[in-house]
Amino acid sequence: MNWFVPENFAQKLPFLMARSDTMCKLRQFFDSSDFHAVETSVLQVMPCADVHIHGFKTALKNHDLSHARDLYLQTSPEFAMKKLLVAGMDKIYQICPVFRNAEGSRLHSPEFTIVEWYRSGADYTAIMDDCVALLQSVSDEYRFDGHVCDPHAQWEKITVCEAFAHYAGIDLALCLNELDAFKECASSIGVRAVAQDQWDDVFHAVMAAKIEPNLGQGAPTILYDYPVCLAALARRKPDDTRFAERFELYVCGVELANAFSELTDDKEQRARFEADMALKAQLYGEQYPLDEEFLAALELGMPEAAGIALGVDRLIMLATGAEDISQVLWAPI
Repeated sequence: MNWFVPENFAQKLPFLMARSDTMCKLRQFFDSSDFHAVETSVLQVMPCADVHIHGFKTALKNHDLSHARDLYLQTSPEFAMKKLLVAGMDKIYQICPVFRNAEGSRLHSPEFTIVEWYRSGADYTAIMDDCVALLQSVSDEYRFDGHVCDPHAQWEKITVCEAFAHYAGIDLALCLNELDAFKECASSIGVRAVAQDQWDDVFHAVMAAKIEPNLGQGAPTILYDYPVCLAALARRKPDDTRFAERFELYVCGVELANAFSELTDDKEQRARFEADMALKAQLYGEQYPLDEEFLAALELGMPEAAGIALGVDRLIMLATGAEDISQVLWAPI
């Protein structure tokens, strides 16, 4: 069904008008909170550190076409924005397109829009407060699949371990380095775990089946303190280094944002990058070159900071009750 057929487009138009309104509200929120709007290059040396996210590769050719180097479309402007923190910027935000290959569902598009923001001299609790104020400023109600969420109600804040215990009956702390035990726990509650599954595969399977559907129902949920192995760029918790200061925001069972207190140690970051890229090569036969400029910026000295990426298209879906991400995209792929 071609979206540009006038009758088809007319069905999308109310959602798109709401999109325009939401984009204005987002900019007003950050501008009125003394954030600086920034713009960084879409082309990146290393599109991300996530093992399971796949970037779009392209070639940057020199003027006479005699040489080319591989670059990637950004999956997030994260590395560039953190370099700006090292350069001296303190409160910055960016609304921009990002690109992720091998994705597609009613909640996923290979090209989508995020708002990403950072606070220098802050931790993830400051970003939690930002999320409360932002969601309350955009809409008084969010809806998806018959569920309703009130951003003005008391927000739920629950740790990952608490969520696994409450919704899945699993003591996650005992399973952190025990893949076989974790698989047995998952199987015992009806979550399929196969021989080739890695630890994070089991984690995400339990999340999808038992935990995520319960989050953000009635009021938004902040799910926080993830195992370090699932927080490639987040700093460890000082009181329990098995976990990292990372949180995700859920509304009506939909994951809306991912945030953390930033890891600023260049040596630990390099080690995490190398381990994750080795696993990516093992699983998918591909890996990305490390962003050496980013690691050099960390070595130069990045201030304590926290940041977040929030899916704008999903936010608009939830604010309008749209059922598919294509309804809120002007010209979907």
